[in-house]
Amino acid sequence: MQITPRAEDGAGITVTEAARRAQIVGATIATIAELGYAKTSFARIKERAGLSSTRIIGYHFTNKAGLMMAVLTTITGAKERFLRERAGAPAERAAMLRAHIETEVAFLGAYPEYVRVLSELAGGVDDPEGWAIAGPVLEGMRTGQITRVLAQGRREGAFGEFDPEVVGRSVAHAIDGAAAAYAENPALDLEHYGRELADLFERATRPI
Repeated sequence: MQITPRAEDGAGITVTEAARRAQIVGATIATIAELGYAKTSFARIKERAGLSSTRIIGYHFTNKAGLMMAVLTTITGAKERFLRERAGAPAERAAMLRAHIETEVAFLGAYPEYVRVLSELAGGVDDPEGWAIAGPVLEGMRTGQITRVLAQGRREGAFGEFDPEVVGRSVAHAIDGAAAAYAENPALDLEHYGRELADLFERATRPI
């Protein structure tokens, strides 16, 4: 997994340091994807990244929480760029709903390693050495944005009468189902699957 190094404006991070951080984050993502969150240790990351010592990881990220924060930030940033580039910026609420569903499903095929890592991080939110904010961030990714779109669309009359929280969670669970189906069958036509899900929720939410 190639992580693009990027110096952080105003943070005193040199290009060389940014490249090293990107190397460590990339190795961490690959290790979690292969071994799972529970088996990912600084020692394993050191081996994969080809580092001379685990102290290099601590130097750049302080501890496991700092490293997991960087991992999650990297993945969420990549996912946001993917969704934005693929879906654009539709103005209509119904179009936003469709774009969200179709691009979330497409992301499963475009970045399977990232999807696995997000699942592993969600399962490791109780780790006392992990990043405490990971849980709320992951839940916000799953339901927060789409629930806000649904709620705003209801207020504007773009959608019918329903509970945005319930429908938002239903959308998230449907996408989880797509992920499970894709894991079982890598030949699954995700474009078709995404359109079918979008059609389903479009019919369910349209005004009567």
